[in-house]
Amino acid sequence: MTDTTAAPAIGASATRASGSGASGTGASATAVSDADFRRFTEFFYRLTGIQFGDHKRYFVDKRLLACMAESGERDFGAWFARLRLGDDRDLTQRLVNRFTVNETYFGREDYQFAGLVQSLLPRVLADRGGRGPISILSLPCSTGEEAYSIAISVLEQWPDIASVDVSIVGADIDTGALAAARRGEYGRRALHLVPRGRREKYFEQIGEEQWRVARELRDAIDFVPVNLCDPAGVRHLRGFDVVFCRNLLIYFDQLSSRKAAEHLYGMLRPGGYLFLGHSESMSRISPIFDPVPLPEGLAYRRPPEVAR
Repeated sequence: MTDTTAAPAIGASATRASGSGASGTGASATAVSDADFRRFTEFFYRLTGIQFGDHKRYFVDKRLLACMAESGERDFGAWFARLRLGDDRDLTQRLVNRFTVNETYFGREDYQFAGLVQSLLPRVLADRGGRGPISILSLPCSTGEEAYSIAISVLEQWPDIASVDVSIVGADIDTGALAAARRGEYGRRALHLVPRGRREKYFEQIGEEQWRVARELRDAIDFVPVNLCDPAGVRHLRGFDVVFCRNLLIYFDQLSSRKAAEHLYGMLRPGGYLFLGHSESMSRISPIFDPVPLPEGLAYRRPPEVAR
């Protein structure tokens, strides 16, 4: 279990210190049959909760063939058998890394960061009796832009950060994305919404079009692997006051979304808050969260425990 009270923190402590081919086992490394496409997408759905329909055929085929080539297999049946056995964890992880989408940038949907610092953190602090630390989870964190954006927003806009520690954890199923998040190196596109003064304060330029997050900020955030659809895999993430889970559930069907909602519920402290993406609605997924209208948008809350 991730001990959110012991995680690195920003704040008080920091200031103190398409096409079908041959069928089944005869498939070559140049084509994927309809039957193999269905076998693979069903397997990937069970593994991650993400569904790929026929409209994603080109996307799936291209990456599937690349995964087979990378593993040295030309025969789909032999490659898929290795995958299903589950003994080769590197094979499974490389597959997941190749099929996940990491499209993000600093300051994306920043009205929710304003909602965090202006509305939710004061409430959380009051619920905690004015004491920290306060813990925040970014999931999926992708290559780190969201987690670092949260940290910068808290440092810049929350007055109580001078006296209260805030720990931030980024989590993702893609270990390649996590490695990039730890490096904290970004190009101009990722930073296009970051004002020049903030860029100069929290980044160092390492090339003509490349910047690295300042070491103090990189060291203050933990990045950990997690599969939101794996009950065993999420048990180490518990006790968060706020969770950002934005633009992930749009890839899930109703069943996977309900399971994900239950796991997000378990990650939060009683009374903790959840942010979803602007096109996602928990009210269409599960009744276990209470909607919380904010001046800056909508959040959801795990109901607090009722004293008996």
